[in-house]
Amino acid sequence: MIAADDHFKLKLAETPDELKAAQRLRYEVFVEELGSDGELVDHEARLEKDAYDPFYDHLLLLDESRPFDMQVVGVYRLLRQEQAERIGQFYTESEFDLTPIKSSGRRLLELGRSCLHRDYRGGMAMHHIWNGIGDYVLKHEIEILFGVASFHGTDVQALAQPLSFLHHNHLAPEDMRVTVLADNGVAMDVLPVDQVDRREAMLATPALIKAYLRVGGFVGQGAYVDHAFNTVDVCLLMDTERMTAKAKARYTQGAGL
Repeated sequence: MIAADDHFKLKLAETPDELKAAQRLRYEVFVEELGSDGELVDHEARLEKDAYDPFYDHLLLLDESRPFDMQVVGVYRLLRQEQAERIGQFYTESEFDLTPIKSSGRRLLELGRSCLHRDYRGGMAMHHIWNGIGDYVLKHEIEILFGVASFHGTDVQALAQPLSFLHHNHLAPEDMRVTVLADNGVAMDVLPVDQVDRREAMLATPALIKAYLRVGGFVGQGAYVDHAFNTVDVCLLMDTERMTAKAKARYTQGAGL
């Protein structure tokens, strides 16, 4: 799937061992680094997993220069609408009402559980993963991508700047405006627009969210406080028709989009 950097390889997980390798990296990042937990997290085996995993495609970034059992350095899990129908819902529906996009008749792809090994952050690893997602989007004719992205911690007031900035500047159009569920849902416009400091907001915004914004991404209405994961979550959405040609070229180079 990828030509650049000979030691990197992108593939979808095909075996139980490859899925466990993804879950092991997720454990390192989400549990050990960020302090999250969940009903199916296996602390003894060091696997971060949930009931949705068997239904997803798991995109793996491997560094083949590393020892065999440590080669998975990046993961992203992908769920198309027809896969979600087998489960009964998308993962995101536990936090947001997706009626606007589910009733649109357009082809949907949920993205989630994105993480990189700490040694690969800030380099080209995420760029390679985005290229892989671009291939996947083209192959399955995806029109809307969406998923939950997280701010670390559950103190909404501490996140007032970035949440308010997202609400005032990147709120999804009405035809895509999913809304947070009342249970654990909070408003994002904590501050009025004239009190938002763009620089402060951007410094407090995770790189993944900024990457979505750069390709024309939007956020849904409201944020979800996930106490189990120790995060405040926003719903990110991206419409392939609304993406600019420049943004497509930057983030899906080689994917043919």
